[in-house]
Amino acid sequence: MSKLAISLTINGRKRGGLAEPRLSLLDFLRGDMALDGTHTGCEHGVCGACSILLDGVPVRACLLLAVQAEGCHITTVEGLCGADGAPGILQDAFIEAHGMQCGYCTPGMLISAQALLAENDDPSLEQIKDAIGGNLCRCTGYVQIIESIQLAALRLREGPS
Repeated sequence: MSKLAISLTINGRKRGGLAEPRLSLLDFLRGDMALDGTHTGCEHGVCGACSILLDGVPVRACLLLAVQAEGCHITTVEGLCGADGAPGILQDAFIEAHGMQCGYCTPGMLISAQALLAENDDPSLEQIKDAIGGNLCRCTGYVQIIESIQLAALRLREGPS
């Protein structure tokens, strides 16, 4: 099968590559772009581990073909870091509030939380639950994930220290 040239912006940087028409965006990001922070989970769009932002909207990278992302802006979990590569506010909050344990769901949770906080820096408990509702966590029980998002929201409202 012949490969198609695709061009997209990933984490603020123009990138291009060749992809077979049937290659998932998840496999393209992990394999061709060496961005393995986006986790492979169920590969059926159920778990949320492969969530990315596509033009600012959280989507499952396992359910999209790489060629469908032509011309799009993609943010992976790596794109949530600061310009110097240090953890961003959201990642720091997850670390401080113990919002991760095994790490299986963490990239998807961070992406979902990022999308929520980009729209609303003072979300209610129900809004947080709704935002992460499509992401499965095997070990935390979600309490510390929610607390992490609440902490990040507080820090965003307070502004730079």
